[in-house]
Amino acid sequence: MGKNQHVVSHGVGWAVRPEGSQTPSAVFRTQSEAWERAKAIARKERTEAVLYGRNGLVRTRSTYVPALRGPKG
Repeated sequence: MGKNQHVVSHGVGWAVRPEGSQTPSAVFRTQSEAWERAKAIARKERTEAVLYGRNGLVRTRSTYVPALRGPKG
């Protein structure tokens, strides 16, 4: 699996930042554009996309991790 993707405020725009990285993988003018990119990456890598507001608090998250299945029986 890949890394979770975080959408954070970045100057006058918004950045998509892989978990554990200080360097953004992409920067966008709008939060909406950044959120769409983060979700696309998370879907491909089967991870989670996390959207933060300008205040640094989590606004929402989208999870693309497959559900764990228990043993049949």
